[in-house]
Amino acid sequence: MLKYVSLFSSLKRCHLRHALAFTLVLLAADIAVAQDGRIPILGERGFVFAHRGGRFEFEENTLTAFKNSYEKGLRGFETDVRLSKDGQFFILHDDNLNRTTTSEGHVEHKTADELRQVKTKGGNSLPAIVDLLDYLSDKPVYLELEMKTSNKELYPDECIEEYASKLLELVKAKTPKGAKYVFTSFDERPLKAIRRLDPTVEMLFITSDGCTPENVQKTKSIGAQRLGCNVNKTTRDQVRAAHKAGILVSLWPGLSIEDYQLGFALGADSLCTDIPVQLTAWIKANFSVMTMDANPKK
Repeated sequence: MLKYVSLFSSLKRCHLRHALAFTLVLLAADIAVAQDGRIPILGERGFVFAHRGGRFEFEENTLTAFKNSYEKGLRGFETDVRLSKDGQFFILHDDNLNRTTTSEGHVEHKTADELRQVKTKGGNSLPAIVDLLDYLSDKPVYLELEMKTSNKELYPDECIEEYASKLLELVKAKTPKGAKYVFTSFDERPLKAIRRLDPTVEMLFITSDGCTPENVQKTKSIGAQRLGCNVNKTTRDQVRAAHKAGILVSLWPGLSIEDYQLGFALGADSLCTDIPVQLTAWIKANFSVMTMDANPKK
């Protein structure tokens, strides 16, 4: 019991309710801890992946971010996928280039040649998705590819099938052995299109809401195996119910170590973080074992 009191004290920066919930999870795992002195994560439970490559630590969604996070030990990543005017995929979160680059306008309104000339405000090139896939071609990592199609002015219904088909073909051709690549979106349309094209691929439905029964049901109706939902709007009982329904739960945002502590306590299978290097250092400092394996068995 003393080891838990010590760990609880180490969470003094966390809100009391978060720290208490986290400690209760560890108490529930006492049999496993007692066996080998470690705090295990089974399969994907509690797995950490870098949101936009780690946007609070590196320039978001650049090859520099993904490379630096990988070299620091991260084996899970998330990125955003948009389609250029001439049918090439580029990495950008926002609907336009204004916030993160020295250019303006929409990816969807520019050609690949024009986008290759774009520089981020930190001086990096705007990467095509193939640049990231090529970098990861010999690395069996976990990668979430968020399909940024929610703006129906940029992606009307008639464009979705082509978007999904092209992306699926590219990603399947570039996925290395042992990797787990997951198609994700807030928009149900590309997820449904992907499912029609290939019922075997992994998908995640994203919501800004919690892990509610309605969102679990929507995830199942889309044909996705995973639900990405808000850590601050989710309860432990909701996560248990999702698991009972056969849905894996990924929680976000991951703005701080406290967000990870809360998500882990809630029983999340995986957690998105904007501070991947800081968080993994904290995990290593506080637990003798908390696996960073990017290829979960689930």
